Amino acid sequence: MRPVLFEIFGYSVSSFWTMAFAGFLVAFFIMKWGLERRGYDGRLAYDVVLWAYVGGWIGARLFVIPTGWEYFVESPILFLLSGSGWVWYGGVIGGAIAVVWWARRNQLPVLAIADMAVPALAVGLGMGRIGCHLSGDGDYGIPTDLPWGMAFPNGIVPTDVPVHPVPLYEMTTCFLLAAYLYRLGSTRPLGTQLGIYLIFTGVVRFFLEFIRRNPAWLIGLTTAQWMSFGSIAIGVYFLRNASEGWPDPETVNAAAPEPREDDEPSEPLF
Repeated sequence: MRPVLFEIFGYSVSSFWTMAFAGFLVAFFIMKWGLERRGYDGRLAYDVVLWAYVGGWIGARLFVIPTGWEYFVESPILFLLSGSGWVWYGGVIGGAIAVVWWARRNQLPVLAIADMAVPALAVGLGMGRIGCHLSGDGDYGIPTDLPWGMAFPNGIVPTDVPVHPVPLYEMTTCFLLAAYLYRLGSTRPLGTQLGIYLIFTGVVRFFLEFIRRNPAWLIGLTTAQWMSFGSIAIGVYFLRNASEGWPDPETVNAAAPEPREDDEPSEPLF
């Protein structure tokens, strides 16, 4: 494993952060292609990815503070900038809140943007998990004697015992999901992609938690498993209420100028 991918001018480049930034870059292009395929202004992808990054970073760190409170109190800055301990559900929730706020402020169709964003989100998460695997940040699973079990003696959270390479499991499912969602992009009713994404990722995360190292929280299930139930329920809601009639590209593109200070919130164009 390589927590430090390489060094340049004496500066260590982290494999985790390299893959995280690469994930956002690839997600940007996928989002841009998805927008343009629908006839929307591809420049919207810049704002979507930017707000998703800012909100996702804040959410991922805030959600991990309760589980590492003693380390946070000891050194808040180092804790928040650490390459380990990022909470995926926190990142998704934080990023979603930021993007929804931006879309509402600019009178843009929230649900349409969400449908076009989820393939990019799946790819970004998959690439991020490559960073988790390379850095050995503790996202790996419980010990196993399976042939593909891996040890992380030089990881950020080291172990000499072969364990389940859970980040690689998630990477594989994310890339498969992204390919499937991208194919559906121009053929299914509004809300379908978002619903499928929430259900699929919720189910995958629920079962992977059984071989991860996270402690049980309530009646033998981890926090992530309980949040998976919420993800699945919300996904079912969007699937059952998927509707025909994507927003008109001209209307969306006309509503996409830079926000002004005097803009008033308005009803979303669902």
